[in-house]
Amino acid sequence: MKISSGLRCLVLCVIAGWPPVAAQAASFTDQQKTSIAEPRPPGLPSDAELEAAGAVVGRIEIETHNIFDLSDPREDVPLFRLANRLHMRTRKSAIAAQLLFSTGQKYDARLLAETERNLRGLAYVYDAHVVPVRYHDGKVDVRVITKDVWTLDPGVSYSRTGGANNSSFEISDSNFLGRGKAIEFSHGRDVDRTSNTVDWADPNVMGSRWTDAFAYADSSDGRRRAAQFVRPFYSLESRWSATMSAQTYQRVVSRYAYGKIADQFEDSEHSYELSGGLSSGLRDGWTRRWLAGLRYDRSLFLADPGSSLPAAQLPASRRLAYPFVGFDFLQDDYRKTADLNQIGRTEDLNFGTEVAAEAGYSGGATPRAILVDGRVSTGLRFDEHQAMFLAGDFASRIERGSARNLIADASARYYWRWRRDWVLYSSLSGTATHALDADAQLTIGGDNGMRGYPLRYEAGSAIGLWTLEQRFYTNWYPFRLVRVGGAVFADVGRAWGSAVVGGERPGTLEDVGFGLRLGNTRSGLGNVLHVDLAFPLNAPTGVSRVQILVQTMQSF
Repeated sequence: MKISSGLRCLVLCVIAGWPPVAAQAASFTDQQKTSIAEPRPPGLPSDAELEAAGAVVGRIEIETHNIFDLSDPREDVPLFRLANRLHMRTRKSAIAAQLLFSTGQKYDARLLAETERNLRGLAYVYDAHVVPVRYHDGKVDVRVITKDVWTLDPGVSYSRTGGANNSSFEISDSNFLGRGKAIEFSHGRDVDRTSNTVDWADPNVMGSRWTDAFAYADSSDGRRRAAQFVRPFYSLESRWSATMSAQTYQRVVSRYAYGKIADQFEDSEHSYELSGGLSSGLRDGWTRRWLAGLRYDRSLFLADPGSSLPAAQLPASRRLAYPFVGFDFLQDDYRKTADLNQIGRTEDLNFGTEVAAEAGYSGGATPRAILVDGRVSTGLRFDEHQAMFLAGDFASRIERGSARNLIADASARYYWRWRRDWVLYSSLSGTATHALDADAQLTIGGDNGMRGYPLRYEAGSAIGLWTLEQRFYTNWYPFRLVRVGGAVFADVGRAWGSAVVGGERPGTLEDVGFGLRLGNTRSGLGNVLHVDLAFPLNAPTGVSRVQILVQTMQSF
């Protein structure tokens, strides 16, 4: 891809500012301690010694901390006291349902670490620590400490990306009655539709390992109904899983060219799955899982009588009913860090390798097809300050000996913590397709990485994107509510090949910009607020010279 002189100047300026010595850098796996961290008591035997001695888990103590720590004078203020009183603290039973160990079980430090990771992954938990605190009579007492976030959202939300506004009014709670259940009623508007939705999710049905989720949406262009009942592989040691799911979805699909709707058609989808998996647990650092099941997918495409931009040619309808088998091999190599993809939160990164694949055969449906998909990912540590994560996946149908709807993705993400509070981030990603289904459109724009352009701006059969971003983390903690960071960035991307709709593409897209990052430490309603100004460097006529983006995302 050709890079403009303005973008080259930005890259050179960033490089020129690098310090000549690495002594200023913090370790890539530095962990920023939170206020609930509890050090291992002095004199307690090491984990290896406890395991060698055959120790078992004794008493399990669960502490759930409220949103604000009123023992800290900086947080002992009327507003924060009121928030703590209004907030329903997580019940100990909700935390206990997530534990991977129990009293009387053989002590295994790895299970404590995995429990800690799982707890941090819950929407209603800011941070978690699981630590041994006492050893006596062959028993290890364990303390589980969690810190809540505000989860009730009775309000209005707004975001802007790619020149399009999204808004919603909702009442939701991801920790309903302190039991870890999620419920939401919302009215929202985005570039595609206006919807009224009801969602429910329970991560521990009646205290079990089963989960359920239900969704209903009544939209301006159709309806969506979904239900699933799943017993997941909730741990690396889990021995079996089961899935039952069903979804129906009626909607209007819009295809885009240069950020504007080119044509529209109706899509009626029905999908069902019944599947399960078996595993022997974690062995020699790897978990190996074997999967099998049945799927049914039907997509029926019709002209949209209410559209002023009807599709000249409708996609071919599909009906696929097939058994499938697959595997998922996952290596256990997790590390804790902070101030990387989040601000002021403990992060769990897996440097291990994962390889997964599935294959199925749809013989009695239209069209007959072999369905295949797979993915692979791994992490690399070059030294204590630098790391890279690689990932790739593909999916396709083989019909009459030819690949149809083949989609292959690849990405590389690089991090260099060259100062304790600065991280240089770079990512390179691409997607290639072959014989793409006409209802699936591959686009690049302001909604997926090219921040200086309208959403879904270029379309084609392949896209590529390179991002260079200097991330800044600060200790500024205004009102004890948000952590503040910032970023200076550059994006280069483009689409290649023929598109289903749209004419000649403008070629390589380039932008530069800067933004503010607000790390959410008190709420479960999104982790990082992005406020960005992006400037396209080679925008054709009709594209604004400044794009303003406001959005809440799960990462920096």
